[in-house]
Amino acid sequence: MSTFTLVIHGGAGTILKEDMTEEMEAAYRQGLNDALATGYVLLEKGGTAVEAVLAATMSLEDNSLFNAGKGSVFGKDGKQEMDASIMDGKNLMAGAVAAVRNVRNPVQLAYTIMTQSQHVMLNGQGAYDFAKLNGLKIEPDEYFFSPFRYDQWKQMQDSDETALDHNVIIQDKKFGTVGAAALDMYGNIAAATSTGGMTNKQFGRVGDSPIIGAGTYANNKTCAISCTGHGEPFIRAVTAYDVSCLMEYKGLSLEEAMNVVVHDKLMKIDGEGGMIGVDTKGNAAMVFNSEGMYRGVRKSDGKNEIAIYKHRLAHVWTRETYCIGPRSLGCC
Repeated sequence: MSTFTLVIHGGAGTILKEDMTEEMEAAYRQGLNDALATGYVLLEKGGTAVEAVLAATMSLEDNSLFNAGKGSVFGKDGKQEMDASIMDGKNLMAGAVAAVRNVRNPVQLAYTIMTQSQHVMLNGQGAYDFAKLNGLKIEPDEYFFSPFRYDQWKQMQDSDETALDHNVIIQDKKFGTVGAAALDMYGNIAAATSTGGMTNKQFGRVGDSPIIGAGTYANNKTCAISCTGHGEPFIRAVTAYDVSCLMEYKGLSLEEAMNVVVHDKLMKIDGEGGMIGVDTKGNAAMVFNSEGMYRGVRKSDGKNEIAIYKHRLAHVWTRETYCIGPRSLGCC
């Protein structure tokens, strides 16, 4: 039997059950389930990993609960600027878009850049023009309007502060990003990530989501990774690529490598958030150093799970668990 796996996330952060109503939790779980089902059915029918991560991420972009696509937050000027990327582990092809407006599905634009251009990343007006040229759906500003997002922005509009998704108003401080990683039945892997960025951002700020190696990475030799968190530390740590390097050069497993990066390297530079990943054996991991992460996984062996909160009784990671160098050099 062929092995295939899909794992998704809808953002990480201070996500506590006591701050969530039953109705809201049910809505988030349904959104995650819909995205999993959308991508998994493609894998089940023989689709590629690229097709699966694209479909799953587009499903999350179309859900206003998540800070990507339709649910993107407002920037300083009251507009949405969106970032996304996608990478094919089979051939290391990648596409990315930064600071684009009015494109319904930025991850689809990233895919189009990967497949229909000679470039890896386009940004701003040029990216918008490329989307129109290739017939992608363009939506008016009203499509992206959400009263909840608008209220977030109004609280910060007159300041120079920025915020990651919900942390302005409620205790649910969520790093709003969505993404997916997949292994298909042909042994190929892929990853995709999409975000609306930070509330009240200005000066053309771009986070890690569209940066290959930081927010997204896929390589058939190792793994496919999609990240969520405070983008600046993830960029500085070259987070997604670092997981691949630890697997390829140190021989760590997927989960071991993700734990080193998320619980050690990122935390040393105040990086909060998490990541999801798959390897070429179909193993999946969802690792985060925050209180929660909207996440889900579905595998050909029957595993089908959705989770939001931190598992309080889960194994506690320590530096001694996954030493990545000689103790004499102070690694552990």
